[in-house]
Amino acid sequence: MVEYRSVTSDLGVTVHFAVPSEPLRPYLTAYYLAELGGTEEPVEDYLHPEWGNVRFSDGPIIEGSHFGEPLAPISSMVATGPTSRAPHFRIRPGRYWGVGMMPLGWARFVRTPAQAMADRYADALTDPAFELFRALATTVFDGPPNRAAESARIDQHMRQLLELPAVDDPRITAINTALIDPDVATVTDLAATTGLSVRALERVVPSAFGFSPQLLLRRQRFLRSLAHYMMDPTMRWIETLDSLYFDQAHFIRDFRRFMGMTPSAYAKLPHPVLAAATHARAAAAGQPMQVLNPPTRTP
Repeated sequence: MVEYRSVTSDLGVTVHFAVPSEPLRPYLTAYYLAELGGTEEPVEDYLHPEWGNVRFSDGPIIEGSHFGEPLAPISSMVATGPTSRAPHFRIRPGRYWGVGMMPLGWARFVRTPAQAMADRYADALTDPAFELFRALATTVFDGPPNRAAESARIDQHMRQLLELPAVDDPRITAINTALIDPDVATVTDLAATTGLSVRALERVVPSAFGFSPQLLLRRQRFLRSLAHYMMDPTMRWIETLDSLYFDQAHFIRDFRRFMGMTPSAYAKLPHPVLAAATHARAAAAGQPMQVLNPPTRTP
């Protein structure tokens, strides 16, 4: 694996990111570790819309909610499907590992279609869809805290999963590649770029990506804009806008749709985890947000 990139936020959360070993890169976006110490107080933040993830906690259980519901404990092993709305979460002092998946990784490692988990949390200790990850719950934190040893155990486990019989669908990688192209603005563009019919896209996309092609393109446009702000919060929102936005009002409508609040309300909130994670991810993986990373083709 490449060297870790680590960033500490103003509120004392340190986030470490690294990309997986080469055979896993078509399937996984990153391994990441969040560490919160030196305080008894929990911290809260909002995840950006993303692909699927599985997260493990060493100590306090992660609390989360969707759509403005009250925060509630989930599990020491939390799976999140692809999201189109910002999940709210709270963590307490402890260590939290995560494994981020590409859509091709979801199709290979998760035993349920992505649309069945879209905008949902699951207790991965009991949900059979995440059975292939479950051994990590008892091994990743084995022994004294050691970032290198822990990530090596995760990587070894995931590489062993590649030995299971599977056939990758090349259409998933083609669609993923087209989605991150800022010139692909419409479903018609997506079909033309991938060589698939609109009808074929509408069949393939929800199972691996979780949402309709139209919503995915809208989400990409929004996150390209939000990424600019997260990398430099001194920017005015108008300066962050993707070229596909008609005007700032268009962007504000999308902000409400994906983040559940206005841009100004979001700017006033502390971002103790995501501010650090955005910069650490960009340094390690080349992009500040998971869904902006290009897929690596299978060997």
